[in-house]
This record gives sequence, structure tokens and C-alpha cells, in this order.
Amino acid sequence: MIQLQVIELSKTFQRRKVFENISFSLRDCDSLVITGPNGSGKTTLLRLLCGFIRPTSGQIIYSEQGHNLSWRQVRQRLGWVAAELVLYEELTAIENLNFFAKVRGLSHTTADSKRLLSMMALERCGNDPVASYSAGMKQRLKFAFALLPEPEILLLDEPSSNLDEEGRRLLDSIIEQQKQRGLLLVATNDPREVHYGETLLQLGAGDVSNNEQRFTF
Repeated sequence: MIQLQVIELSKTFQRRKVFENISFSLRDCDSLVITGPNGSGKTTLLRLLCGFIRPTSGQIIYSEQGHNLSWRQVRQRLGWVAAELVLYEELTAIENLNFFAKVRGLSHTTADSKRLLSMMALERCGNDPVASYSAGMKQRLKFAFALLPEPEILLLDEPSSNLDEEGRRLLDSIIEQQKQRGLLLVATNDPREVHYGETLLQLGAGDVSNNEQRFTF
């Protein structure tokens, strides 16, 4: 199983300090919720954990059986959902999934894309262009994209954005499955999503209770 260790992590943009000296570790099937006010660095932290940007200082170490993983190895096992994830609206949902799977070098077929769309209750519109999708349907498609590699690491930024009640039920199912498969990290301001993690990382001010552990920065 993959383990994650974050050591004294800090990030500054120009002269603005986003956060500093964050440390935590996750292993096996651990789950972490990151919360805090707007501008506290939740999305920035997830982007650092994906390797999309570099920290100002500190370390992010993914390892397996005592061996550190390269960022290329990490990304092969990582799923990501965020507002900044861009889908090709002129393509159908199936074409999007097939394309992204090819880009990632995954062994993947159209049947696999249809299975993922069925999981997200999008099977009836898999051949429709994404431009015709509602905001909630696009969010569901992003989850299908994140599940392409059957990720051992799943990072979700405001995951219930634009989802209706059915979408939230699908999200709950994805969360529970991920907790059995690998690491889960969720950034959110929605109090209904705090229960997704056994551990809470709180950035900036604010308070959330009823979690087994709490780290405040």
C-alpha cells in the first residue's frame, strides 16, 4: 500500500504566505479532510500533493514497501477531481474518457468507459457532447475521469459542487470504495463532507468537531 508523508510543508506566492510548516502522514486506507476559510490554501495543498506545483519548502514523500515513488509513478496511481479539471466539450463523454485513458497510457477500452459512465448514472448520454451536459453532469464525468486508473490515491477538491441528491449518493459510494482501496484526501468547506475523513486538517481559522484527530495550521 502507498504511504504519504508531508514534512514541514510551506507555500508562498510572491510575498503572500499561503501556509507554513504543515506535517502529517497517511498510510494504508487512511482518509483526510482539509478544511478552512477561502484563501487558506486548501486547493493549493492538493495541487502540491498532485505534484502540479512545487512547495516553497518542505517535503512530500510517497512510498511503497519502504521505497520512495517518483512523481511519474505517483501520477499513474492518482485520481483528481477539481474545478480546474478541463473536459473537451466538443467531444462526447466516451471520447473524453478514451482520450484521457490513452494520454495516461492506461489499458482501457470503450467498454471500460461505458462501465464508468454507468457507475456515475451517465450511461444514457455517453454519446452526447459534453457541451450539452449540465454542471452536475460534468461533475459526475470528472469522477469517471478520476476513477480511470482505479486510483490508489484519490484527491477531491469541493467534490459535491453542483451535485444533486442522487449525485451526492454516488459520491458517498465512491468515498466508501476508496477507503477500502487506498488513500483519500478531500478539501471542502461543506460541513456535510467533514465525515469523509478519519482525520481533519484545518487550515486557518474555524472549528470542526467529531473527528478522531485534528491538525490546525
